[in-house]
Amino acid sequence: MKTITQKTAWFLSLATGLLLMFIGLRFFLVPEQAEAGFGIHTGLTEHFEFHYIKGIRDFAFGLLTTVLLLNKEYRSLGWLMLCCAIIPTTDFIVVLSNPLHPAAAIYPHLTAVLICLTVGPYYLYTTRKSQSYAV
Repeated sequence: MKTITQKTAWFLSLATGLLLMFIGLRFFLVPEQAEAGFGIHTGLTEHFEFHYIKGIRDFAFGLLTTVLLLNKEYRSLGWLMLCCAIIPTTDFIVVLSNPLHPAAAIYPHLTAVLICLTVGPYYLYTTRKSQSYAV
């Protein structure tokens, strides 16, 4: 039987992966709305290179998170979340440095940082390292 902590970590990981894939797709399909939701304003209306880069980054990270979770690669997922915590941290700093940012745009980035810095170490601490030896 799984503990409430295991279920919570699993659900947060799944929600993170699925939401990141949604956000990534949104940057491809409706880039101006996605930009506003992200908390910055580039002023670009015809060139969406930034949006596509941000979109593929978020989609790929969400896809990898979901694949590792569904394949029960918890230790790898822990390392991914811990190492990639720099992404939402940087996003948070970028949004915070914009004096015109909407206040609500800060919270998703801060939440992502907290998820990465709690769920990542949780998976590393609770998952045994495999004992694979080369023959």
